[in-house]
Amino acid sequence: MFLNSLTGRFLLLTIVFVMLAEVMIFVPSVARFRQDYLQARLERGQLASLAVLANADQMVNPALEKELLENAGVMNVVLRRNEVRELVLSSPMPVAVEATYDLRDASPIVLIRDAVMILFDADDRVIRVIGTPVKKAGLQIEVTLHTTEMRTAMLDYGYSVFLLSLIISVITSALLFFAVRWFLVLPIRRVVGHITAFKDAPQDLAKIIEPSAGITELFQAEQALMAMQIELSKALKQKDRLAILGGAVAKISHDLRNMLTTAQLLADRMEMSKDPAVKRTTPKLVSSLSRAIKLCESTLKFGKAEEPSPVLVDFPLQPLVEDVVESESLPIEGDTISYALAIPDGMRVRADAEQIFRVLSNLIRNAQQAVVATKKPGTISVTATVDANFWSIEVRDTGPGLPTRAQAHLFEAFEGGARQGGSGLGLAIASELVRGHGGTLELVETNENGTCFRICLPIGKGPDLLPDL
Repeated sequence: MFLNSLTGRFLLLTIVFVMLAEVMIFVPSVARFRQDYLQARLERGQLASLAVLANADQMVNPALEKELLENAGVMNVVLRRNEVRELVLSSPMPVAVEATYDLRDASPIVLIRDAVMILFDADDRVIRVIGTPVKKAGLQIEVTLHTTEMRTAMLDYGYSVFLLSLIISVITSALLFFAVRWFLVLPIRRVVGHITAFKDAPQDLAKIIEPSAGITELFQAEQALMAMQIELSKALKQKDRLAILGGAVAKISHDLRNMLTTAQLLADRMEMSKDPAVKRTTPKLVSSLSRAIKLCESTLKFGKAEEPSPVLVDFPLQPLVEDVVESESLPIEGDTISYALAIPDGMRVRADAEQIFRVLSNLIRNAQQAVVATKKPGTISVTATVDANFWSIEVRDTGPGLPTRAQAHLFEAFEGGARQGGSGLGLAIASELVRGHGGTLELVETNENGTCFRICLPIGKGPDLLPDL
C-alpha cells in the first residue's frame, strides 16, 4: 500500500501537520473577524448618532431613525459624553439583552472564547457591545444587536478560511512530497537497489556501490555500505577458497587414512618376524602409523560443516572418565604414566556423554604426549568438583609445559599445535564441543612442572537438546 511507503506516510503526516497549523491560525482569525465586525457596528452606530446629534434642536423622524439603525446594523445606540449617558437612537427590544461584551480591554483569550461560543450557539440572541468612540468623540459608546447576522458572517468567513487552508495544505504537501521523493526517497531506493544487486552477486566487484549522494548522511551511509561490501566480498572469496581447500584436504585425508590402515596391518604382521632389527623397529613404525591415522581422523572430523547439537542426559562422571583413561592407555608406554582420579562418589553431570568423552580423550591424549616427551615417569590427574553454578573437570599432567608460541593460538585449528608436526585440531575440536554445552575450556596454568586444563559446564535445567550455536 501507498501509505506503508516512506513517501506515503510523509505525505499523510505533512497534510495532518499543515491542517493542525491552519486550525491554530483559523480560530484566532475568526476571533479577529468577530472583533472587527463588532467594531464596525460601533463605528456605524457612532456615525448614526452624530447625524442625530447634529440636529439636536429638532425631533428625529421615526422613519429616519429606523433607517439609520438598519444601516448601522444595530438596534440601539448609547453615547456617553461628559459623564452623561444618552440614548441617542433606539428601537423596540424584542427580548432582553442576554450578554454584554466590552471590547476596550478584552484579551486575546477572551476574544477567542467568545468567538467559539458564538460559532457553536445557533440561537438568535440580543447582545450589548461596549467600545471607545472613534476620534475620542465621547467617553463610551454602546450598541445592541442580534447575533444571527454576525454568526452567519463568521461562518462564511470561516468557510473561506477553511477552503484557503485546504488549498494551501494540498499545495504544500504536494511540494514537500516531490521534494522528499527527489532528495531523499530516490537516493534511498538507489542504495536499496545496490544492496539487492550485491545480494544476488556478492562476489561481483561491479555490484559494489560508489558513494555519490549529495546528502551528507546518505553519503556516509553509502561509504559504510561500500566498506562493508568490500569486506564481505573478500570474506566470501576467502571462504570459497577455504571450502575448496577443505574439500581437497578431506579427500586426501580419507584416502591417506585407508593407505595408512593398510600399512598398519602390514606392520602388525612384521611384529611376528623373528629378526631382532625388525622387532626393534616395528613398535616405532606402529606408533607412527597410529598417530598418522588419528591425525587423518581428526582432520575429517573437523572438516564437517558443524558439530551436532549436544543431547543432554544425566550420567555418572566417574565411569566415563575411567573409560576414557582405559581407552587412551598405550601399552607401549608400560608403567611410565600413572593416573590419579579424584572424582566425588556419585557425582553426576548433565551433558552429552559422547561429546564429553571426546573432549576428555583429547585432553588426556595431549597429556600423555607431554609426559612421554619428558622420557621420565609422570602422572596424569583428573579432578572434578561442583558448585552452585558449574561442574568443573581439571586434567593435569607433569609434562614440560606448553611453549609460548602454542599458548597464543591454543584453541585455533592448525595454529595451536604444541608438538612438532601436530595439527592443533584436538584442542580446537574440544573447545568447540564445550562451547556447544554453554561452557568453557581454558588453560589454567602451564610451566616446567606441568599443564592444567579446566572444563566448566553450566548447571541448569535446560532442554534435552540445546539449539545450534
